[in-house]
Amino acid sequence: MLALLNNEAAHRGVPSCVLTFEPHPRDYFAKTLQQPHMAPARIGTLRDKLSELARCGVEQTVVLPFGAHLAQQSPQAFIDEVLVQGLGARYVLVGDDFRFGRQRAGDYTMLDAVGEAHGFDVARMNSYEVHGLRVSSSAIRDAMGAGRMEGAAQLLGRPYTISGHVVHGRKLGRALGASSAEAGDGFRTLNLRFAHWKPAASGIFTVLVYGLSDQALPGVANLGIRPSLDPNDANGGRVLLETHCLDWPAHLGPEGAYGKIIRVELLHKLHDELKYDGLDALTTGIARDCADARAWFAAHTQTHRQTTRDRI
Repeated sequence: MLALLNNEAAHRGVPSCVLTFEPHPRDYFAKTLQQPHMAPARIGTLRDKLSELARCGVEQTVVLPFGAHLAQQSPQAFIDEVLVQGLGARYVLVGDDFRFGRQRAGDYTMLDAVGEAHGFDVARMNSYEVHGLRVSSSAIRDAMGAGRMEGAAQLLGRPYTISGHVVHGRKLGRALGASSAEAGDGFRTLNLRFAHWKPAASGIFTVLVYGLSDQALPGVANLGIRPSLDPNDANGGRVLLETHCLDWPAHLGPEGAYGKIIRVELLHKLHDELKYDGLDALTTGIARDCADARAWFAAHTQTHRQTTRDRI
């Protein structure tokens, strides 16, 4: 869809542009109606959305704050104020299930008719399928919610990724199991916090970390709210991605990662978040997760090498 958009923009001599909303309209209505169950699980952050659109060649992204005005705006007003006056649209590309305006009253047929009158073309992209499954945000949420990260990667066309600034936490990981062979100087973690409270995936994962070294670093990560710790700690009960690199880059030293923007690929889910009875049990659990992650990477690497030999 983005490739078609970029091609049509180049043909017309105008920049390609994606229009999106923040927060998600369903997030807004869930908060307004005080019905949190209506909010969709969040697949990606705004940062990751903008980065991926740029990577796919989109030249501009317009982020409209979704609030009461947009929620009550009629389809015709949306076309007039946003598409015509705001963007000066020459070509509008939508999905086959596209709806817009108050109470989702606008659809492709209306947009196409009005576009002809206003001088812009309208096109509709048919659904795209992978292994017979329609690619959609709902299908991706289902795969991630079930822990099928490999399936989510097939739908996305890439491994699921989260990025952000490394922030300070309680530094508890440095003390956990500091005397164990696995931990070395403790289970040092890279902490990424998020404003949203309902991630599409949660649990313990094998991951690859980018942004700390010339090469991707294997690791194990906890995405969630850390049920074994006090909800009033530095995390404040918010969603947190805590990533432990299996081999910490020596050149960073103990403080060298703070403030860096890292990208974490979630490759395989090991298990759901667990509540441990005490720090000793937590230490044992983390050590077991590290061992399982190392075993997964060893098997994954061996499988990749075998597949390469078979092709040769």
